[in-house]
Amino acid sequence: MDRVEIERAIGAARVLPVLRTPDAAGAVKAAETLLDAGLNVIELTATTPGWADALAGLRRAHPAAVLGAGTVTTAEDASRALDAGADFLVSPYPAEAVRAVADETGTTFLEGGLTPGEVAAAAARGIAKLFPAHVGGPAYLRSVLAVLPGARVVPTGGIALSDVPAYLEAGAYAVGVGSDLVKSPDPAKAVRDLIEVTK
Repeated sequence: MDRVEIERAIGAARVLPVLRTPDAAGAVKAAETLLDAGLNVIELTATTPGWADALAGLRRAHPAAVLGAGTVTTAEDASRALDAGADFLVSPYPAEAVRAVADETGTTFLEGGLTPGEVAAAAARGIAKLFPAHVGGPAYLRSVLAVLPGARVVPTGGIALSDVPAYLEAGAYAVGVGSDLVKSPDPAKAVRDLIEVTK
């Protein structure tokens, strides 16, 4: 898939699982569950021990999935992620070093920001990540998008499963959901319910 197709896949998914787990095995297990449940876009965070190996293993097992590396803040981790098979990179804040790697390789990059200026700059280059989204909630996203018509913004950080529809109604390109999804007693059912709600 090229950059345009990857960005379209993220938007089409509507929900972006952000997997931050205590170990690589947990990340792989969670990813497998979500992929089997029908989500085809997954983000593994670089704060998970062994994340690069986990990403590489998932890439081998699921060549058609759209896999990303999140919480990437250095050029070194950006390169490791791409070597492991990442389709996209995500940073929690403006990260010039990661942006440089993404630009050089033509990789989709969701650059983080919170202020309207940061979000505008990231969205002008592709897809912006609004983080931490829970600080302002859907109302803040709606206000930001009111002055940035057409911007593609993915809010993440502290978003509950029940809040996903409100963020989508506020104009989110997709919504990043982390711990609330991973800790769900039945992640597969949670995913199926979200897919139904976001159609």
